[in-house]
Order: sequence, then structure tokens, then C-alpha cells
Amino acid sequence: MALRTSTTERQRRLGAELRKLREQAGYSVTEGGEFIGMGRAHLGHVEAGRTAIPAEKLRTLCHSYGCTREPLIDALVAMGEDSGKGWWTEYRRTLSQPVLDLAELEAAADALFSYESLFIPGVLQTPEYTRSIFRSSERPHDDLERAVQFRMERQQILTQPEPPTLHAVIHEAALHVRFGGAAVMRRQLLHLIRMAELPHITIQVLPFTAEGLSAFSTPFLLVHSHGSALETVLVEDPAATIYVNESDAVLPYRTRFDRLRAASLPPLDPAVPASTHEARDSLALLQHLIYNLQEA
Repeated sequence: MALRTSTTERQRRLGAELRKLREQAGYSVTEGGEFIGMGRAHLGHVEAGRTAIPAEKLRTLCHSYGCTREPLIDALVAMGEDSGKGWWTEYRRTLSQPVLDLAELEAAADALFSYESLFIPGVLQTPEYTRSIFRSSERPHDDLERAVQFRMERQQILTQPEPPTLHAVIHEAALHVRFGGAAVMRRQLLHLIRMAELPHITIQVLPFTAEGLSAFSTPFLLVHSHGSALETVLVEDPAATIYVNESDAVLPYRTRFDRLRAASLPPLDPAVPASTHEARDSLALLQHLIYNLQEA
């Protein structure tokens, strides 16, 4: 039994879900292994994400634990059968594993819910805006153009034949921070309007005037995947990328996003006639900022 020397977030998540089902059923690792003719150490490695488990054994294990949620079992089988060899594997030598894990997570997504306080979400950025962010970073990339290219390739999920839905809430502050200068920001804001024309993309602006919410709460990305059978929250911390998978821990982020969405201006809707934008909404705000950038 060859063990992986390093594990991806997908592999760790699969193992963690199997361990959670076992513990909820009240079985030990030894007892769990007996259900599928697997030794204690072997199942321990599966639960740690260090080795694979055949689909048939995985299904038997889940059923033995009393799991009746077939969508969840199907999702776990899909995770186990996934080779993990997507377009992002070409970047293994130049980018860190957490960055690659994000691309793999997005590739499996059914729906993305993003909140950003100081930046435009990565999947909605223009190349020059991204480049400016990387150049201003305290930890610049060794290969800046390679990093920019990677972020642009991540955006392909939004234009593929069956894209995930994306609902992005962007704090108004992110629209004022001029990464790359006025011209770059103007093109970035115009790009947001163009992306909002896609039927599966919803973009809202959380204004400075929003009440009842902290001005700059921690940005996060909530991901539904595998037919929404699995939920994952990604939180960017200065020291590390944190993945939140436990349902009790995910729930506050779901609630948080609902509050942010409710406090935000109505979504960008370029198809709505201009006369309807007399009231303040996300599109009217962006158009105002774009006008000001022309004067800068």
C-alpha cells in the first residue's frame, strides 16, 4: 500500500467525511475496517487522505455506518474517483498547494458565494488589475506572469458549457482602491458590468452606508459542490488558507452571506433600462465611479 507523500484538500476532505460518518455511528477504526476487510492502519490512512479507497468499498462503508444520504455517498464516491489531474496540475512547480486546491474546488462547484471587502473577487478580475495586486503584495510571486495566467484560467469555469452560479457581494471600498491607477480600475469596473450580463452571475455592492454590519468583515468563499451535497467555506487568513467543512461551522457563513446580500444594493442588471436606475443600486454606483475615473 503506497501512501501519498502529500495530500490535496479534496483527499483530506474525503477522509474527514468518512471519519465523521464512522464517529457519528459510534464505531472504532478497527470496527470500521472490519466492514470492508480493511485493517485498522489501512482505514486510518484512508481517513487521513493518505491513500485511496475503491468505490465499492466506500459505498459499503457508508451503508455500514447507517448513512442513507445517497447524494452524499455519490459525492464521496465522485471525490474518491477523481484523479485530481485538471488544468491546474501544470502549475505544481510554480504555485503552492493551497492555490491549486482552490482551483480544484472551484472546478467541482455547483454554486459560488463570494464576499470581498477590499478586492474584486479573483474570478472577476481583469489581468491588469490582478497584476497590480500581485506587484503590491508584501510577498511578490517569483513568476508574476505565471501567477496572473493561473488566475485568468480559473475564470474559465464561468464561461464553460455548464458553469456554476456565482453570487458575489463586493464591499464598496473595493471599488475605490485603485490598483493599477484610474484607467485600470475603470476597465475593471466595466468588466464587472459585462460579467453581470451572464445569467448565472449576480453581483451586488455592499455600500459604506449599510447598517448593522461590521464595515470590513473577513472575506470568504462559500462553495456548493457535487449537487450541493457538500459545502465548503474558504477563508483567507494572512498566515494560512483555512477550509471549513463541518456543517455547524459552515452555517454561520451561510447566515452571514444572507445578511450581506440583504444589506447590499440591488444587483447589477445591465439589461434594465437606464430610467429604472434613478434609485441607488449596484449598477448606478458603478456607473458613477466609472464616470469619476474618466475625470481622474
